[in-house]
Amino acid sequence: MSLKDALTGRIRRGLHSLVHRCWEQIQRHGEITPATPGRRRFAYLGEGACIGFPSGALYGEPWISIGDHTLIGTHVTISAGFVPGLDLGPDVIVTIGRSCSIGRGTHIVGHQSISIGDDVFTGPNVYITDQNHSYGDIHMPIGRQWPENQPVVIGDGCWIGTQAIVLPGTRLGKNVAVAGGAVVRGEFPDNCVIAGVPAKVVRSYDPEEGWQPPLRGRPPLVSLDELARLSVSGLEGLQILQDKMREQAG
Repeated sequence: MSLKDALTGRIRRGLHSLVHRCWEQIQRHGEITPATPGRRRFAYLGEGACIGFPSGALYGEPWISIGDHTLIGTHVTISAGFVPGLDLGPDVIVTIGRSCSIGRGTHIVGHQSISIGDDVFTGPNVYITDQNHSYGDIHMPIGRQWPENQPVVIGDGCWIGTQAIVLPGTRLGKNVAVAGGAVVRGEFPDNCVIAGVPAKVVRSYDPEEGWQPPLRGRPPLVSLDELARLSVSGLEGLQILQDKMREQAG
């Protein structure tokens, strides 16, 4: 290797490291938290909450409330209203509860009312909206017809899988698991699993019979109380959980 090649390699490695270190700092300082000026735009941005950077489209913030310790991934769009700058009235339109985790690339698009409970987790690229285009007039393009709004309610403890779509009028009970890719509309009870296009209940919990059909697989690695303690212990807690998962796999 010539001296020129060696110097070129060192320069490229140095630039590579510099770019990544700079990007890490940009991401860290671009986050919106209660300690940054961006918090003032929101109806509420709770203690310990964080919106990752780069974000998706964020507008209508005075009508958006995000609860304590909720984490919003990168490239997430959260909007209220058609466009920025509108007066949407006295009521909050998009409410995200406490201790939620919203996966990267998710879109939460509110016009009337979207209420997401506490401890709700989503995978990446989930789409949640309370508005849809109507198509009743066959003589007018669908995109030009007046939209229809219906409130969306997502109960505490739900899990919404990757690329699921939650349509206007949906009401999910507590602890509902939504399979990835499901298209959801309608009302669903507490403690069930829904899947498909359109989504239907494929597993539910009976107080006497337990889960029907019965669950398969190994028992939980840790109790729910221990999992709750680990989840608030930061990196140390996650490392303990990772070690337990590796031990079980072995």
